[in-house]
Amino acid sequence: MTAIASKAPQGSFFWRLSKKFDFAAERVIPDPLVFCLIFTVVLFFCGVLLTDSSAIDMAQYWYDGIWSQIAFAFQMSFMVVCCAVAARSPQIAAGLNKLARLVRRPVSAVLMLMVFGYLASFVNWAFALIVTPVLAVALSKRIPGLHFPMLIAAGYSTMILGQCLSPTGTVFALLASPDHFLAGKIGAIAQTETTYNPANIVIWVVLAVITVAIAIMALPPAHEVVEFREETEARPEAEAGSAEQSGRSFADRLNGSRLLMWAIGVLGVVMIVNTVATKGLFSSLTLNFVIFVFLVLNFFLYSTPLKFITAYRDNLKLATDVMIQFPFYGGIAGMMAQSGMAVAVVGFFTSLATADTLPLYTYYATSFVNLFIPSQGGQWIVQGDITVDAALLLGADLNLVINAFVYGDQATNLLQPLYVIPALAVVGMRLKDVWGYMAFLWCIWFVVTSVALVLVPKFF
Repeated sequence: MTAIASKAPQGSFFWRLSKKFDFAAERVIPDPLVFCLIFTVVLFFCGVLLTDSSAIDMAQYWYDGIWSQIAFAFQMSFMVVCCAVAARSPQIAAGLNKLARLVRRPVSAVLMLMVFGYLASFVNWAFALIVTPVLAVALSKRIPGLHFPMLIAAGYSTMILGQCLSPTGTVFALLASPDHFLAGKIGAIAQTETTYNPANIVIWVVLAVITVAIAIMALPPAHEVVEFREETEARPEAEAGSAEQSGRSFADRLNGSRLLMWAIGVLGVVMIVNTVATKGLFSSLTLNFVIFVFLVLNFFLYSTPLKFITAYRDNLKLATDVMIQFPFYGGIAGMMAQSGMAVAVVGFFTSLATADTLPLYTYYATSFVNLFIPSQGGQWIVQGDITVDAALLLGADLNLVINAFVYGDQATNLLQPLYVIPALAVVGMRLKDVWGYMAFLWCIWFVVTSVALVLVPKFF
């Protein structure tokens, strides 16, 4: 990325405000790995000092938590690589360039990116997480004047907020099943009551519109724009292709076999179609299924085994941060959950609540706990029982409390760097490049959501 130097006005109020966050992030925010190491140390001592857990107990919780996330770490790493390989293919690049040609001005580009991000997130969060920054790159290459860090932060926010109205949201889907672990207390709750109740729809629309408006109003003046700069790196595909063409041996012909690629690709397509036909589209959209779709797509995008494996080798380095850091966050979640600190935090907030204010305090409690347990399903396992008990005891609107839980779980993903790491890896950015803008958006969400959770339900 490179800054455009010229004299220009200071920009809008929202741009100047966002710069204060960016200024702080540039000097304070370390590498994402340092984040999780600090969280680990802080939680370890808090557990020893504030709970009945001994130092050995906390160490054991940390150890157990690390290994509980190994499968998820591999899933996320594989997803990053598969999506990056697809996104960097000539065919996908050409398609995104055609989409980018539909807009010509920065405002239109921001609007397109965010609408695309919301729609993609409704389908699946992992799909939106990777494809949205890829579209941001395509737009930035074509349209001058786009501030790339803000574009990435705004696009990432659509993935987060989209989960609050998505039928594939973990908690919404879990509670709709008849055999979830709280079914004895509350039964199965249809998504028409949780995801799509009127109050939640209104709150979501308000937040979505405000986020888009802020992203547009916070566009910088020309002299402060930081544009996307593509790293130039050797692409051995041409060499691979020439090797295939010049190869005369049987092994060379196998390395250049299109038939093998098509055979595996067609087999994958059969399984994709069969899965959707059997389970339905939304029930099929698990993390494994999304990864598999991109894997199969790559068999068609890269026509020979040699080109295929070369593309994966070139992109494997993008998975480094994900592979290392996800297990560490598993250790953090293990300490938070098994020591009882998570339940204590939730209990403190719910003890302050009434029937009318429980959604608000649930939002606060969940936002805090999500900093240490950045998994909606895992957090619901820890927090769900006490949250439901409080709602039943106080006679609060359970559906709204569930909505507040989801908003809290998603909101602090703007502060917690775990899920933005894959998106940054795909576009080659550092956390400090975008964290200030993410924190800026979180502050706005915090105020708007707090007000909305109190006022909007009064109209329904």
